[in-house]
Amino acid sequence: MTNFTNIDLKKRALNAVRDYGVQLTQFRSAMNEWVGLNATDMECLRLLFAKGVSTPSELARQTGLTSGATTAMLDRLEKAGLIERRPNPDDRRGTLVVPEKSSAKKAASWFESARKAQEELMAQFSEEDLEIIADAFERFAKLWEQEREKIRKDGQGGSQPHQRL
Repeated sequence: MTNFTNIDLKKRALNAVRDYGVQLTQFRSAMNEWVGLNATDMECLRLLFAKGVSTPSELARQTGLTSGATTAMLDRLEKAGLIERRPNPDDRRGTLVVPEKSSAKKAASWFESARKAQEELMAQFSEEDLEIIADAFERFAKLWEQEREKIRKDGQGGSQPHQRL
């Protein structure tokens, strides 16, 4: 077994986290291209599956889209048969957005191979290992949430960009 120093292990761990993020982003991009949706469309679906129902305004806030871009996104998802728009019973001018009945099953089928691969990988770890893995990912998720909030609040996410793209 290779003898790593603490600094080497920290570098290895941070490189692994970085590589995980890169590979996950590339997987999601490939999946989006394969199903014909973009990243925000997929995020909207994820939010709807989690919540069950939303208004277009809520989806705009959660995705960071303008109202016009949200409408275009909902048009794409509706055309693909993944969502339904319904009248809002609490606001006769408003609309509610819900996943189409078969969309969860359809989306689950897109990720079947990845889900099986994850299950096989996780089966290789002990309960103690899984505790450590879960703890590390939960902490990194919280870290990225905090860093994102810093950027949103006052742009203090670290060194300033040299230019705005």
